[in-house]
Amino acid sequence: MNSNGDNFGIHRVGALPTKAESDQTRGQVLSNFMLHLEDYQPTIPDAITSQYLNSAGFESSDPRIVRLISIAAQKFIADIANDALQHCKTRTNNTSQHGREQANKNQKPNKDRRYTMTTDDLTPALSDYGVTVKKAHYFV
Repeated sequence: MNSNGDNFGIHRVGALPTKAESDQTRGQVLSNFMLHLEDYQPTIPDAITSQYLNSAGFESSDPRIVRLISIAAQKFIADIANDALQHCKTRTNNTSQHGREQANKNQKPNKDRRYTMTTDDLTPALSDYGVTVKKAHYFV
């Protein structure tokens, strides 16, 4: 163990930098991030994000703020899609295991699987984030 309390990049309570050092470091990190933000093109275009922000009553003259919100929305959508994929894989594995019990055991499982996201996969993923999805009455 190092004498300065650093263990593989994990700082212990006694080895934390002083407030002035941490503020300067945080400020530098934030300024570097904002510089990178100017060149980054998120998946959700700035014009679409600006339109939704304006319709919600938010206006900003700084395009970096709009881009930052675009990145946050992109992350939110990616997290939901990833969670829905996990639900889909679980559902597919459960149904395929049931089908395999009835099928011949000498067959090799298909490694190249394609998954189809359904509302049944998306609903629990969205509910984890507080979004409620209800099917229309004509689908019930």
